[in-house]
Amino acid sequence: MANILVVDDELGIRDLLSEILNDEGHTVELAENAAQARAARQRMRPDLVLLDIWMPDTDGVTLLKEWSTTGLLTMPVIMMSGHATIETAVEATKIGAHSFLEKPITMQKLLKAVEAGLARNGGGAAAAAVPLRKPGMAGVVPMPVQELTVEAAMTGGQAIPPVVEMGPQARQMFELDKPLRDARDEFEKCYFEFHLAKEGGSMTRVAEKTGLERTHLYRKLKQLGVDLSRGKRDRSAA
Repeated sequence: MANILVVDDELGIRDLLSEILNDEGHTVELAENAAQARAARQRMRPDLVLLDIWMPDTDGVTLLKEWSTTGLLTMPVIMMSGHATIETAVEATKIGAHSFLEKPITMQKLLKAVEAGLARNGGGAAAAAVPLRKPGMAGVVPMPVQELTVEAAMTGGQAIPPVVEMGPQARQMFELDKPLRDARDEFEKCYFEFHLAKEGGSMTRVAEKTGLERTHLYRKLKQLGVDLSRGKRDRSAA
């Protein structure tokens, strides 16, 4: 697993990217501006950086150029933006950016871009997939439209906790003398808790196992009353 630096001035995006990458087993450090990014770059020497283009003090392209000219661009940098033009993306890749993620970002494209960046840096176990490209956008990875902050809004940027697996007898103890909807909710809660425990709390693997989109899975777990705040407390206590 890798050390990843996420640089973005939006709190919701930082929290969401951190949750997804932590869920994949990576160590994540967050920075909200270029000054914090410089300090983190020196302190942690990240294996990969996710860098927002539009930031209030120093924009991401300027910071990327600074790292490049001072010999500090020793790791793959994936640029992120919801407002950048093709010219900006091309400029970033010419300076040395590995690829470009257009906001809003889907989890699948984020993980694929991270995997490709780490593979180029020798930190990925599997061969990276070839990024999708548009004419005139070398190295640019276009993203399908999906709201990035949906999961953060539903969970407050918090991780889904690992759930203790129940035995077969407990899973069969449903009260049937109740409305169908209530009985179904009890079963679904038990079903998702079982898979969360089986997959060690990994939302990525549970989403794949149950055939649900990650955002739909978050919404379903919240609807069923799964405690979405316990994960960070358990992780900090470990």
